[in-house]
Formats: sequence, C-alpha cells, structure tokens
Amino acid sequence: MRRYFAFLWDCARLSFVGDWRYHAWMTVLTALALTGLYAWCQQLVHGLVTTGMTDQVSWGLYIANFTYLVGLAAAAAMLVIPVYIYRNLHLHDVVIFGELLAVAVIIMCLLFVTVDLGRPDRALHLFRRFNFPISMLTWDVIALNGYLLLNLHICGYLLYCAYRGRTPTKVFYVPFVFVAIVWAVSIHTVTAFLYVGLGGRPFWNSAIIAPRFLASAFAAGPAFIILTLQVVRHYTSHRVSDDALLTLRRIVQVAMLINMFLLGCEVFTEFYTDSAHVASARYLYFGLAGRTALVPWIWTAVAFNLLATLLLVVPSSRGLRVLNSACVLAIVGIWIEKGMGLIVPAFVPTPLGEIVEYYPTGREVLVCLGIWAFGLLLYTIFVRISVPVLAGELTYQRSCGGLPVPSERETRPQPTGGDVS
Repeated sequence: MRRYFAFLWDCARLSFVGDWRYHAWMTVLTALALTGLYAWCQQLVHGLVTTGMTDQVSWGLYIANFTYLVGLAAAAAMLVIPVYIYRNLHLHDVVIFGELLAVAVIIMCLLFVTVDLGRPDRALHLFRRFNFPISMLTWDVIALNGYLLLNLHICGYLLYCAYRGRTPTKVFYVPFVFVAIVWAVSIHTVTAFLYVGLGGRPFWNSAIIAPRFLASAFAAGPAFIILTLQVVRHYTSHRVSDDALLTLRRIVQVAMLINMFLLGCEVFTEFYTDSAHVASARYLYFGLAGRTALVPWIWTAVAFNLLATLLLVVPSSRGLRVLNSACVLAIVGIWIEKGMGLIVPAFVPTPLGEIVEYYPTGREVLVCLGIWAFGLLLYTIFVRISVPVLAGELTYQRSCGGLPVPSERETRPQPTGGDVS
C-alpha cells in the first residue's frame, strides 16, 4: 500500500509539471470547467426551465453530447482489437491512450446524464427500484459504469506495473481486456436500444440505428486518437510510429465509408417510402411548416462527412495535413449528425402533431462547455502522467532515490509534418 500511495502521489505531482503551454492549456480548461459548474448551479436553483427543453422536446443538447461521447468511449476497442487479437505491434505502445480516453469520456457521459436529470438526487429512485432487466435505462447504467471500471482497472494496473518496473501479469489484465472489447460494443448498442425501443418516436424506430452508432463511433474515436497521438509525439519523448497512425487511418477510412452507406440507406428508406412517419426526417433535412432550425446544421454535417470520407480515400491522406483535416471534419460532422441531428428531430412533430422547435440556451451551452473542458482536463492529466511512466522516466526507484519528477521535455524525436507513409 505504501508503494501504491507513492504512485498516486507522484502522479498527482506530475500533473502540475509542464512548460508554459501546458499551464496555459490547463488554466483555460479549468476556467471553462468552473464556468460550467457555476451555470449548472444556476440551473439547480431555477430548474430545467432555464434550458431550451420543453414538454414537447424533453431531450436536447445534454443528451446529444451524451450520445456522441458514448461512441467516443466505445472506439477505444478499435485500438485494443488490433493489439490483443491480431497482434498488431504498431499500436501496442499507444493502446493505453485509447483506454485512458475511454475513462475520461465515460466520466463526461455520466456528467451529461447528471445535468440532464435536473434533480440529481432523484437518481436514488433508480437504485431503490432497479427494475432489471426490463428497463433499458438500467441496462445503460450497468453498461456505462461497468465499462468505466474495466478501463480504470486495465489502465491503472498497466501504469502501476510500469511505475514499479515490473512486467504485468497477463492473468490480471488480459481477461479484462477481452471483456472490455465486448463491453465497448454493448455500451453503444444499449444506448441505441434506448431510442429504438421508444415506439412513440418513429424517427428512431429503425433496426439500423445500432449499426450506425457503431460505425460512426469507430470513425470519430480513432480520428480523435490520431490527433492526440500527434500532440503526444510532438511535445514529449514518447515514440509514436508512423505505422500506428496509418493503421488508425485505415480504421477511420473503413468506418466512415460504412457510416455514409448506412446514412444513405436511412435517408432512402425515409423519403422513398414517403410514409406517415417521414415528418421528422423532412423537418431535419428540409424543414417543416416553415421551421428550419436544424436544416443548415444537418447539411453542414453531411458535407463535412462526405468531404472527410473523400479525403480519407485519396492517397494524399497519408500526409499529415490532409489526414488531420479529414479527422477534424469527421469529428465535427459526426457530432452534429449523431447529436442534434438524431435526438431533436424525433420530438418534432410530437405525437399530437405539434411543431415546437428546440433552441439551446446560453446556460446549456456553458454547462456543456464546462463538461467538455473537464473531460479534456482529465484526459490531459492522464496523458501527462502516462507518458513518463511508460517511458521509465517516473519510477518507484527514482521516487525513493529523491530524483526530481521529470519535467516537460522539449525533444521532438520524430518529424511532425510531411508524409507518414
């Protein structure tokens, strides 16, 4: 226990060590997180009336972000599967960053659900009457918290072994890795079933929703990790091979192609049949009765996704500039399409035929920015701690010997531009 507490203490100290850019980044994130916390406190005082949600549109920006982030967390499996199943050595040294991302993102998911409750204390009713296995919300609670615990154990054990200078015992983490792979698929599938199971919302009543969720998740998640790995290798001594980036690029490429195909299937089914349930889709893409709040957003998302897919298909995406542009476009496009473009239209029109549009308020935006900032703050700390621990710069022996905690290194062992082929 003494060694473990020494590990936690060294990690806490290391999270405050860095150059001026690191401190500026952390200061901005902290300020945004505190601003979001203040906005949420105001929401607690005055209630959900301070948001743009109504009786007609009861899910908004909070649940949109929750849906997107669940997929981002599930995408950690896209690093784990090549390493532990197909023995891909190129991703072996960077798989920990995907699992750390899953931890930070799941915490953000739980925070978005908390702020959407309005009265967080009422979550106790869920535990008093768990209603398992009938309620899909109960399944989602188990899936999210179980995935969080799995990734906390895997990351914590691997980092602690590196800190102690020991080889990890496979029996203590490999079985949990394979369970986490299945669990990663389940968390997004269960989230999709939350929407599909609501018979009164025909916009969600499609068997293709769950595959669409997984395809978009396996595109946005690795795209985010590609950007993260370039920051890691640019500002630290951790080696990130070009082959690792190329492997992730291929994953994003295939996932984006599948995502666009499934989106096309969904659009064809909605508009070609011209059923009585096409009203929500018409509102999303073309507007309904003069209400067009989401139309520019969804077409922006479609344009971004198409452009990202095109950039990933052409050979020039092997260069970092094109690859980074494609990743940013995919992340933003999927956020719009899978967030506001999926959640809000299902409520318009209502089962009674009312057309009530949803506009997020400034307080909702501040709360969302605060949660995103807090999640990025956590992920930055996780990466800041893991890089020197995995590199052997922070060990128990160094700590006991009175050696200083390693500072932010200025070396750049690999080029950051050009062609990664």
